[in-house]
Amino acid sequence: MTKKELANALHAKGYNCAQCVACSFADELGVDYEILFKLTEGLGFGMGSGAGVCGALSAAIMVAGMKSSTGNIEVPNSKAKTYKIGAEFTEKFKSKAGSIICREIKGSGTGKPLLSCTDCIELGIDILGKYLSEN
Repeated sequence: MTKKELANALHAKGYNCAQCVACSFADELGVDYEILFKLTEGLGFGMGSGAGVCGALSAAIMVAGMKSSTGNIEVPNSKAKTYKIGAEFTEKFKSKAGSIICREIKGSGTGKPLLSCTDCIELGIDILGKYLSEN
C-alpha cells in the first residue's frame, strides 16, 4: 500500500488530515503510531477552527522537523534548518492549493473549494515524501 493509499484509508476511517499524513510516515520516524495520532489530533480542521493552517501541511512540517532536528535539547541548534524546510513546504503547498488556511481551501464563505481534504492530504504526502527521499 502506498502512503497515499494508506492515508486515504485512514481518512475514510475518520482520521483528520494531520493524522493521515503523520501516521502514514510512523514507520519511517521510529515513533509510536498512537503517539503520532494523539500529537496531531489538534491540528485537524485548521487547528480545530478552520482558521488555522491546513492539518495536512502542519503534519508534513512536523514530520520533516522530526527528521531534521538534531534533538539537542541542551543546545537547540537545528531550528534554522527546520524553519527553512517549513517555509519551503508552505510555499510548495500554497502554490498548489492556492492557500494554506483550511477554511479558504474548503471554500467556506465562498462556496468554491480550492481542494478537497483528500487532495490536501495527498499534497502533504507528496511534499513530505519528496523531502524525505532527498534527505
